[in-house]
Amino acid sequence: MPRSAHGRLTARAGALVLLTLCLAGLAAPLVAPVDPLTVTLQERLRPPDAAHPLGRDALGRDVLSRLLHGARVSFVVGVATLTISLLIGVSLGALAGWSGGWIDEALVRLIDVFLAFPGLLLAIALAAVLGPSLSNVVLALSLLGWPGYARLTRAEVASLRRREFVSAAQALGARPIRIVLAHVLPLAVPTLLVQATFGMAGAIVAEASLSFLGLGVAPPTPSWGGMIAEGRTFLLVAPHVTLFPGLALATTVLALQLLGDGLRDALDVRDVGLRP
Repeated sequence: MPRSAHGRLTARAGALVLLTLCLAGLAAPLVAPVDPLTVTLQERLRPPDAAHPLGRDALGRDVLSRLLHGARVSFVVGVATLTISLLIGVSLGALAGWSGGWIDEALVRLIDVFLAFPGLLLAIALAAVLGPSLSNVVLALSLLGWPGYARLTRAEVASLRRREFVSAAQALGARPIRIVLAHVLPLAVPTLLVQATFGMAGAIVAEASLSFLGLGVAPPTPSWGGMIAEGRTFLLVAPHVTLFPGLALATTVLALQLLGDGLRDALDVRDVGLRP
């Protein structure tokens, strides 16, 4: 099978799984069996049955309901972090790649400073300072996510600005910002799109890690990382409490990786090496 055909097949498989999970999260208030915050202590750690297909947790809350509502948290964090990181990274990267000189040098040094720090450790520090909340998690992950997109955009813009079509646009009197937005950045979209899928997967895993450590979304709001943390004490007596959110997290990340790999093959992008 040709590489492009295999890439399209892989991308479709990943996109289908991802779309299913997104729709499940969006429809959580409609399809969840019960309120995810309803506590029923007399049914704590109840195994899966017909009424509660994924069982109940340590406080008797329905695991399926919490899993569906937790999907909303994961995708909100992933999309919001990706959007903010792209806006900052692409803007600064395009500025550095087009301007050159001392502006390029200063922005490259700034990017190197951010990339020098271990990402998750810095996110933990920021989340600890800001406090546990959804907005603070997005802010912390966005501050750490933009350098990869900035470096990638800078490299693409610096390479494309020497092409003949750029010289032709300049000769016709087009302003630099119009050249970058209308002619240069569209050619960098395939590479950025592939990187964005890996970046979103990294943001979802980072949010789950922060929630697992108690620095993510504040309880009792359900999140996959928080559910895994709550169930680890009962892993031997009630493995379903930890198993299902772990599977949901792994499936989401796998779907994003398949989508990214498929897009890379289908779009023939060969130089994406900035995975988080």
